[in-house]
Amino acid sequence: MSIFFLILKIRKKFKIKINHRYLSIIKNKPRFFTILLIIILGAVYFVFDPLKSSFFPSCPFKSVTGLDCPGCGSQRAIHELLHLNFKKAFEYNALLVLSIPYLLLLMVFNFESVKQRFPKLERILFGWKSVWIITIIVILFFIFRNF
Repeated sequence: MSIFFLILKIRKKFKIKINHRYLSIIKNKPRFFTILLIIILGAVYFVFDPLKSSFFPSCPFKSVTGLDCPGCGSQRAIHELLHLNFKKAFEYNALLVLSIPYLLLLMVFNFESVKQRFPKLERILFGWKSVWIITIIVILFFIFRNF
């Protein structure tokens, strides 16, 4: 539940009067902070190489088992993608590189106007069947990556 709807529930329950101008600011803050976080993280990953910097954490799963988890290499892949080295990024984590179009669609479908315009496409791309398909893809990627 978003902060906006939580405030509306509290307002109705306790009969509090709130200026609607403030509600619109609160409603748009999560999107602003998300974009700001993406920009900051993008700058960090652009400037610092995860392969050479000890600032970035190593994978605990790989440390314990010696196997690559589905996310292993993602930090290095993001760094290479930001430097437009697609081949190197694909070598580090192919699943991440191949999932970028899906992740972009996920961001686009966060806009209410897109959800309303393409409801059937939203159900196909983000329904339970797609969750199962994505889970199977991640498991298969893990298996073929390690064995």
